[in-house]
Amino acid sequence: MYADEETIRRILLDTGETWAVVGLSGNRSRAAYRVAEVLQRFGKRVVPVHPKAERVHGEDGYASLSDIPFPVDVVDVFVNSEVAGAVADDAVAVGAKAVWFQLGVVDPGAYDRTRAAGLDMIMDRCPAIEIPALRP
Repeated sequence: MYADEETIRRILLDTGETWAVVGLSGNRSRAAYRVAEVLQRFGKRVVPVHPKAERVHGEDGYASLSDIPFPVDVVDVFVNSEVAGAVADDAVAVGAKAVWFQLGVVDPGAYDRTRAAGLDMIMDRCPAIEIPALRP
């Protein structure tokens, strides 16, 4: 229900190239670090969003979505489900076009609010798994 193939394809191929990755830090052992690498290999601009605001993968980091001084197309969320809804609400507030909750991140209320605001949304899937299947 929260990850239909048409929406996955639209977000990965047509929604835009700037992805804010919430939870991305310089910690190479974290999934966010590796997923961001894959997104970059497929042409996405990856913007780290983390309280440390570290520079990661050659991009300046920001402490919050609202600190990013340029438009963001997709917000990729690597935080616990308990706080992910607030991130989705922030994505709506900054004018993102889509929200992607990573594997294990589920919040049906956030899904409903985000979709009602007109954004595409995927939950409990990983773009690094999905995108290689879509690109030749």
